[in-house]
Amino acid sequence: MIPVKCTEQQRAAYTRAVIDQWHAATADQKRRGAQWYATAHEFAAEIAAGDTHKGAGVLAALSANKSWAENCRLARKAFEEGKASGHFRDAINKADRILAGTDPSEVLPMHIKTGFFYLCIADPENPDAVVIDRHAHDIAVQEIYGQRDRGLGAVGRYNMLADCYRAAARQIGEIPSKVQAVTWVAHIERNR
Repeated sequence: MIPVKCTEQQRAAYTRAVIDQWHAATADQKRRGAQWYATAHEFAAEIAAGDTHKGAGVLAALSANKSWAENCRLARKAFEEGKASGHFRDAINKADRILAGTDPSEVLPMHIKTGFFYLCIADPENPDAVVIDRHAHDIAVQEIYGQRDRGLGAVGRYNMLADCYRAAARQIGEIPSKVQAVTWVAHIERNR
């Protein structure tokens, strides 16, 4: 696991790795990555009959350890049936609370991945939100951890990596969520 408190050299190396992955992405990967959250936003609106925040909240609540296709399937099913299923009890309870009308920001852990995933889907142009999932971590540290623990539940480690993505985004001239999505697409496709 990387340290929570990194040196400036380590932070600079993580930021550089994100920038390098951005530059290694093909034009098609950049196009698709740049549209990823906008497309997710449209899907959230579709499944929630126009209530994008509710749709984004349910998607985020049901996202842990699921592929995007499975995440979408579970969220659509939750809206169709009026209740969530097919996930851990905690995720189902959160999704059900959101379905019942509770604001997602009152239900989701807004200081780590799930909360930031909600923010990025709800507002694809959010200038600060960035999702640090296992792939974003591996891109920054330039190592595929596989099933090893990355420690992203530690707020300090999560925030440090998020700050590296924000720094990379400033250098690239893009918002952090788009940098994360483009590098994610390139990383996934390169390591398939």
